[in-house]
Amino acid sequence: MKIIIAGAGEVGVHLAKLLSNESLDIILVDLDKKRLKYAESHTDVLIFRGDATSVAILEEAGIKNADLLIAATDSETTNITISILGKRLGAKKTIARISNTELITNYDRLKFDTLGIDSLISPEKLAVEEIEFLVKQSAFTDAFQFEKGKLNLIGIHLGDKAPIIQKTIRQAADLNPSLNFMAVALHRNGETIIPRGDTLIQKGDDCYFIAQKEGIQPVLNLTGNKSVAFKNVMVLGGSKIGVKTCKALCKDYNVKLVEQDKEKAFELADQLNNVLVINGDCRDVELLEEENIEQMGVFIAVTGNSETNIMSCLVAKAHGVAKTIALVENMEYIHLSKTVGIDVFINKKIIAASSIFQHVRKGNVISSTMLRGLNAEIYDYEVMPGSKITRKSIRELNFPKSAVIGGAVRKGKTLITMGEFKAEPHDKLIVFCLPGSVKKVEAFFK
Repeated sequence: MKIIIAGAGEVGVHLAKLLSNESLDIILVDLDKKRLKYAESHTDVLIFRGDATSVAILEEAGIKNADLLIAATDSETTNITISILGKRLGAKKTIARISNTELITNYDRLKFDTLGIDSLISPEKLAVEEIEFLVKQSAFTDAFQFEKGKLNLIGIHLGDKAPIIQKTIRQAADLNPSLNFMAVALHRNGETIIPRGDTLIQKGDDCYFIAQKEGIQPVLNLTGNKSVAFKNVMVLGGSKIGVKTCKALCKDYNVKLVEQDKEKAFELADQLNNVLVINGDCRDVELLEEENIEQMGVFIAVTGNSETNIMSCLVAKAHGVAKTIALVENMEYIHLSKTVGIDVFINKKIIAASSIFQHVRKGNVISSTMLRGLNAEIYDYEVMPGSKITRKSIRELNFPKSAVIGGAVRKGKTLITMGEFKAEPHDKLIVFCLPGSVKKVEAFFK
């Protein structure tokens, strides 16, 4: 599969890193020497210097043989132009990164497919959807639904009182006689671990579970967590993400928005009828105290400055706010969220790259997602008749140790898959996988 990525910014480079593990033919195109130099030293892909809006450059990069063209520059109009040109010049599929979410809403009406744009990706829209979901699932640091919630991936941070601390995975399973959830991964000191039966669960681990609907509450009990009812949310920063987050949450919560720019604050107050807009410096602790920060259930910092977002979330934590969410631009910060005490770091570029990444998967992958801050992926496979996965039980198959099958849907019924589980044709299996074993896992489903 040949992929051309236009734009060696953070989204483009992050995508190149992800795709370089897939043994694909990848070309990264950009005009900026510094960006290309950085990309060359951090990825294992072919670097091509040039303007991707140039027909000659696209042709020289081999656009007529491209299976996928990803336009991921910082300019929305440039990405649309590149996608249209690329499709006309022979690219089989094109994806454009945009910021104007109206274009996605009106994709069919505006007939973007006839222009040659197969898919539009908005990092801002994806970030808002992620924030909204995490606010509503207050006990989770990560969550993803399969089969409309029949099976759920749940990420939870283990505090001091979690009953499963200092127990092995096998011992934790013994506390779950109903077999309605299963631990599929641990994140510890920056390392992602696929646990085996004798793996010891430790304080401070981020644990990831596949759970049936009825297994969610037992997971919360065994991890010492609980969903807390709250009504008050404070959003810091009247950015595009901040405004869209307020609009998404104000139907269910009392939302306060703090914006430093006075003129912008007045404009937002007129625009957001159900949101209390406050003009003030978000770094002013006294202001946050005056606005009753200690009464907030969730504090969301989405200003344009990562350091401001981090520091204000720490202030919120110090005032007893249960859940804090910080938008950060520097992707290196993602792994630090638990270290510094913030519940969730959101990076819109990683979210966008993960969304684009799903278009690369071939064959019988129904859906895929990537976990924030983890070097890992979740796949939803449909089992084909005669595939290797159907021949023996999981325990007998020699399935890669850097991957685990966590759950299955069979004829509408959900199953938690232990070692004796044997897949049947048309089962849908949920697989947690480290990048280095993706090809090995895929071989079981051919």
